[in-house]
Amino acid sequence: MPILDELSGFEFEDVMEDVFRNLGYENVRQAAKTADEGRDIVMEEVVDGTRRSIVVECKHTGSVGRPVVQKLHSAIATHDFDGPKRGMVVTTGRFSGPAEEYAERLDANDDPYPIELVDGRDLRELAEEVGLDLYNGRIEVLCDETLRPRDPTGTVDSPLFEVVRDVENLSVADLPPADRRAHFQPVVVVSARVQATFETSVGVVHRVDEADAIALHAGRGGPTPCSSAVAQLVASNLSQAVDLDEDAFAETFDDLVVDRFGQTQTEYKDWAVDRFRRRHTTTVRYTGDNNVTYTKECEPRQSDISVQSVTPIYLPQVRFGVTLGEYTHGYEAYVAGPSRVTVEDAVRRCVHCETDASDETYTYCANCGSINCERHTKTERLEGTPVCTGCSVTEQFAFATKHFYDEANLETFREEYEAMAVHEKAMENPPLVGGGAVTAVVLALTLLVVTGVI
Repeated sequence: MPILDELSGFEFEDVMEDVFRNLGYENVRQAAKTADEGRDIVMEEVVDGTRRSIVVECKHTGSVGRPVVQKLHSAIATHDFDGPKRGMVVTTGRFSGPAEEYAERLDANDDPYPIELVDGRDLRELAEEVGLDLYNGRIEVLCDETLRPRDPTGTVDSPLFEVVRDVENLSVADLPPADRRAHFQPVVVVSARVQATFETSVGVVHRVDEADAIALHAGRGGPTPCSSAVAQLVASNLSQAVDLDEDAFAETFDDLVVDRFGQTQTEYKDWAVDRFRRRHTTTVRYTGDNNVTYTKECEPRQSDISVQSVTPIYLPQVRFGVTLGEYTHGYEAYVAGPSRVTVEDAVRRCVHCETDASDETYTYCANCGSINCERHTKTERLEGTPVCTGCSVTEQFAFATKHFYDEANLETFREEYEAMAVHEKAMENPPLVGGGAVTAVVLALTLLVVTGVI
């Protein structure tokens, strides 16, 4: 383990914290690094329904003697926990004979504070369980679970069908098979407890004791926070994750991409801790003993943040594409079973002005396959169905512009128009007819007034 040996003691503690968290221990956290009082990591386990606290001493050294084990035994006894407690000493090296004998005697005597010894050889076995590369001291995030990329109670195309139903003149039954693409993106959820007390000469001026969680995108570009909607989607569906079975998903999706996690668990944890500190930093005002008002910035320390869990999960970003006539319309969303967060909606969008207002009415043009807003949707004069301004053929009749699917429909209407009576032709421009009627009435009234009739 040449490179592992080059880690500092603090770095070794970071690695072990991630190892224990991956092994399923709960509430894993480090003690303050200034004076650890013989306990570097504190965590909990549940055995037969009973919660037990474990105090861990990490020794990044070649050999660990009996005094270290004895010191930990005393630290366990003074550790504040309402329940059974035990200890563990973890080292990259080995334990001396007296150290092993001391731990064995505690166990044989049913001591209330037994101590488990984990040496370098044991570390290798633990490492294999969590994907720890002992040669660089880094834990590559290994994840084989994903949020569900489809609604198990509906069809794969349910997200596409839902947006298509909002489009006028377009039926789900008329859609051709959609092109489906799934991009499984790495996400990490970090949960923690923030406990901090801020005091001045007048006493406590601010206290924080809150549980908090952060969801972050964990790709190659470095951690970035998920939007509140995506974070809620992930948090609400974590308990319903499924195996990331690429072979099975390939039968559903035409294209499948699975990204790797970009950083180690320690790096994600450190990023999240910094974010927690900033999130819970606030400025308070208080009155001193001299009746003068002061302000104090209260920023939690790193040791005030107790990371409870670092949970990796894949978040499916699913894209549907459907080709209608001359256009391909797409819908893309982060999906978790029946829930989703829209990334892009190119179905409810006008192809001519790209308007995508939520309160807009969109209409499908069967003539060219476009979807259009109200301003770019007209009524085809001959057939009375929707046609868009992008593909329609136009001509004026009775000074009003009429829209047609093609030249053939235009020519047919020309012939019909020629055969119309004068009043029928006039009705091709109702506003003109209405305006003429109003003008006639006004002229008649004016004449009656001039002639003295009224």
